[in-house]
Amino acid sequence: MGHKALCFGFSCVLLAYCVYSPVPENIEEPWKVRLMDALIKMTSLVATLFENIGLMKYEEVFSTLATVHLTKPISDENITVIDTNFRDIPVRLYLPKRKSERQRPAIFFIHGGAFAFGSCKMSAYDDLNRWAANKLDAVVVGIDHRLAPQYQFPAALEDCVFVIKFFLRDEVLAEFGVDPTRVGIMGESSGGALTAIVSQLLQNDPEFKDRIKAQVLIYPGLQSIDTYLPSHREYEHGPILSREMTIKLASLYVSEDTALFQAILKNEHMPEGSGHLFKLVNWSDFLPEKYKKNHVYTEPILGKLSASYPALVDSRLSPLIVSDAQLQNLPLTYILTCEHDLIRDDGLIYVTRLRNAGVQVSHDHVEGGIHGALSFTRAPVSLHLGLRIRDKYISWLEENL
Repeated sequence: MGHKALCFGFSCVLLAYCVYSPVPENIEEPWKVRLMDALIKMTSLVATLFENIGLMKYEEVFSTLATVHLTKPISDENITVIDTNFRDIPVRLYLPKRKSERQRPAIFFIHGGAFAFGSCKMSAYDDLNRWAANKLDAVVVGIDHRLAPQYQFPAALEDCVFVIKFFLRDEVLAEFGVDPTRVGIMGESSGGALTAIVSQLLQNDPEFKDRIKAQVLIYPGLQSIDTYLPSHREYEHGPILSREMTIKLASLYVSEDTALFQAILKNEHMPEGSGHLFKLVNWSDFLPEKYKKNHVYTEPILGKLSASYPALVDSRLSPLIVSDAQLQNLPLTYILTCEHDLIRDDGLIYVTRLRNAGVQVSHDHVEGGIHGALSFTRAPVSLHLGLRIRDKYISWLEENL
């Protein structure tokens, strides 16, 4: 009984400490954000403890919690929801029931989770995709790609590419009544990275060139070569997304080697000979002046990591490191970034580079916004911010798809 009381007391102290941790002044609904930030930090602490005592791996704690939010494919009066597989890749389909006089658009949805946890079947994403299917009268395809560390780079990407190419076959489009000229891809966080990469790959594939009309990237993480951008420094401890937690999870997509994780934390993970890539993500060239503030750009140290990880220099991991020529013919693009977000600068840099390459880009920057808001759209952790972000990108798709 004494041990239980001690643990309960410790938990209360820890929760109080986290809840009362400061958040930026212009954040809306600050108490909700504090509470969610506290729960995520506690989850990370518990995950670290469990891993250290050999009870459960760090990422497994997050995966286990994510499964609590999984939903069944329940249809309603407007949408038929079906779980199926394209070959052996799970997908969830959202099919509008009302009759349409013309072929419908289609949207592929790629979920976030740092490549290591999450599912398109989680409640917040299920709500989001139902809303999109109903509001846009569109077929929505949620992709449940494989997760790290069991399946490492480029497994998640391969799954997304396969599902999209499978669906884009003429007979499949016809089966679902989809207009082949009105197909878009949407992803948030790591799903935003996968969206950007898939769009680049398909545009450079002669068979699928111009088959994607629009891409939507919501607070995307788009590069792993420089982990010390201004937003990484300013929001190292969150809110919501902390630098150490993000790197620990995302690095598993490349390797479970803790040496890689530690090297990325120090920004000393890139190999010799990769210096030319940094000009493509140099924040001092591409960030708006407002976000440079008083930060001083310093190039990361190269060649300190003894092991070799080819993925680190692969644009299929970091879509920001493709050349300007490879960006020129990308589809209509919508990017949303949030002010108080660890990976904010990735999105801001991509906006600049795409515009410099002549791509039509619509950019919404949410002052006071936080990472992951789209995951907080259902009570008791709903945020007005998440609903506004949803409405912003849905409105853009309504006009452009």
